[in-house]
This record gives sequence, C-alpha cells and structure tokens, in this order.
Amino acid sequence: MIYGYARVSTGGQSLAAQHDALGLEASRIFAEKISGAESNRPHLKRLLRSVRAGDVVVVTRLDRMARSTRDLLNILAELDHKKAGFRSLNDPWADTTTPQGRLIVTIMGGMAEFERELIRARTNEGRARAVAAGVKLGRRPKLTLAQRQSALARRAAGEKHQVIASAFNVSCSTISRLKPMDGQPYWMPNLDGKYNET
Repeated sequence: MIYGYARVSTGGQSLAAQHDALGLEASRIFAEKISGAESNRPHLKRLLRSVRAGDVVVVTRLDRMARSTRDLLNILAELDHKKAGFRSLNDPWADTTTPQGRLIVTIMGGMAEFERELIRARTNEGRARAVAAGVKLGRRPKLTLAQRQSALARRAAGEKHQVIASAFNVSCSTISRLKPMDGQPYWMPNLDGKYNET
C-alpha cells in the first residue's frame, strides 16, 4: 500500500496542493497542520504505526516529513525496520525503494548535517567577533537616549508610569524597567543594522 503524508506549519496554510499531488500516488493520506520542529506529530505517528512490510510512504518534499537530518534518518530507519519504502516526489534521489536511492539518501543526509554544522560554526564565530569588537546584538531599544532621560526624569518627579508610557507609546513595564543613566551604555545603530554602545 502507498501512504501519503502532508504537512503545513500553521493553520492558515493550505494542504490542498500536497493533497492533489499525493492523491495521484497514494491510496491513503495522513495530513496535519503542525510545525515540523514538533517532535509529537500525531498523524505522522499514526502513519508510522500503520505501515507494514512492502508499503511505501510518499511526501511531496523532504521538509514535509522532517526538519532535520537526524529526524529524517530516524524516520527512514523506522520504515526500513518495517521493510517499508520512502519516496519524495520533488526530490527524485530520495527513494529508498532502490539500493541506489538508499545510498544517496544516506550520503545527502550526511552532507546536509555537515553543512548545518559549518553554518552554525560560522555564525558562532561571527557573533564572537562582533561581541569582541563591541557590537551589541539584540533588539533595538524602544526609547531613544533623550526619551529615556525624559521618562526617567518624569518618573523621578512622581508621574504615573501609565501616563509616561502613553506619552512614549510603550508599555508600563518598559517604563518601570528603566534604570538610571549614570554609567549605563546606550545602543546606537550601525550601518549594518546592529547596535553599538555609545
């Protein structure tokens, strides 16, 4: 039997395109609206419980089945244990119903994992260099330096937080969290959109 698996990340997305493509191949389709990062995907679990020897699971794209190489390889291992196959319609090389496909899936999975590790290492190195150069990473402050000084002065004068927050169009918690400016760094934008102390 051929099973289809369709997934979208949010309730606002449509499963229709995946249903149409899988309907040409699969006798039964399992579908759900849930993030691929979720480890608990009920319909995927039901599908894997339903699979028997000789069955094939089909998806439109690999990222519909798994969001990480480890997740994909775990699923493929489970299907292989049940002597079932796997195919991705838009990734012709991802076809474990053939020996060549099984080899390519394993190699491509390893390459994808290696690439992710390189990206993670480059990102960490870039972040470390930026911090060493004095760049402050994070969200832009809601208030400018002048606004912070004004808000602090008004707060010190006894003005209600709600009134101050309304004047600067921020929340009361933003006003209550403001700290005295003495010796405090302030964030200024660089041309690259990051923020430096000044």
